[in-house]
Amino acid sequence: MNKTELKAFLDYKVDQYNTPEFIDSDPIQIPHLFSKKEDIEIAGFLTATIAWGNRKSILNNSHKLMNLMDMSPYEFVMNHQENDLETFEGFVHRTFNSDDLSYFVKALQNIYTNYRGLESIFSENATRDSLQPAIHQFKTIFFELEHQRRTEKHVSDPLKNSAAKRINMFLRWMVRSNDTGVDFGIWKDISPAQLSCPLDVHSGNVARKLKLLKRKMNDAKALAELDHNLRKMDRLDPVKYDFALFGLGVFEKGQF
Repeated sequence: MNKTELKAFLDYKVDQYNTPEFIDSDPIQIPHLFSKKEDIEIAGFLTATIAWGNRKSILNNSHKLMNLMDMSPYEFVMNHQENDLETFEGFVHRTFNSDDLSYFVKALQNIYTNYRGLESIFSENATRDSLQPAIHQFKTIFFELEHQRRTEKHVSDPLKNSAAKRINMFLRWMVRSNDTGVDFGIWKDISPAQLSCPLDVHSGNVARKLKLLKRKMNDAKALAELDHNLRKMDRLDPVKYDFALFGLGVFEKGQF
């Protein structure tokens, strides 16, 4: 395919997968359980944090997590007492355990109390064309309280060459328009043009097959390369192509 044909093909796949039907099998269904901005943010962030591995397990554990917070994540975060965190005992998703979850709740309380919430941290630390420096600063703030060192691995850092797939996915959810009913568009101070594509094994393999990506590792350098090429096709909303790359990789098994 030449560049014109490639763009037309990917635009078609975006239209195919960026629909409400996509929600039924995707972790984004968890924040869609809520209508309050802060509930959507916290549900989205916690769900994205554990969004790796088996999709059924991700969804089951994300639903379980919301139930442990009485289906009121913002209220739980802001008003919990130390003994309330005992309800998390036994929760585990792969290497993310109850100790990690307890710290995440404390860190989120600190952010909403002292930094005016998640959106403010990302919007105040973004550059004109990227949120990757903001992710780095977010991680610094997130772990400013006393914590176990092991918990730090659950928030990626682009400045340490991570593609930060899960947090970039969370940012897509918060920032991109909700015109199709999939993403939320509740963060108005950040432009979709600043987003980076959530890069994982599926989207990476498809991107290489389509010659959008040459680098073999799915790291921050690969993300920058993919961002550059997606922005050539749509500089205002490059991350819409996440739907195409993901759909082609997961639902079509790269057979195209």
